[in-house]
Amino acid sequence: MELTLTTPALLFSAISLIMLAYTNRFLSYASLVRSLHDKYVQTKSPVILWQIKNLRTRLYLTRSMQISGILSLLLCVVSMFLIYITLPIMGAYVFAVALLLLIISLALLIREIQISVHALDLHLKGIEDLID
Repeated sequence: MELTLTTPALLFSAISLIMLAYTNRFLSYASLVRSLHDKYVQTKSPVILWQIKNLRTRLYLTRSMQISGILSLLLCVVSMFLIYITLPIMGAYVFAVALLLLIISLALLIREIQISVHALDLHLKGIEDLID
């Protein structure tokens, strides 16, 4: 099966939507960090300090997700260029690397979601403890 120009192009919309979702996550984290900073300055609560540490981890994961996604998109374009200038074998290898980077980006997203759910679970447990 021969790789054509349309094959790497198919990922453009998917990667663009993923990048939009990653950017929205990043912006919400930035807002949350600012809010937690103000709360910590007022209360010096160790719980808020833990939340800040958790957010730092999630921010770094989000940064890695974004970088992997951007590199994947960039390599899709390079792959298309190589196919266009009649270097299909090189284009196929570059496209394979682009797919691997997309897989890495999505795997990082899974890890970030696990951390987020764990943090929210701790908050829910705290509420349940207050009720009991």
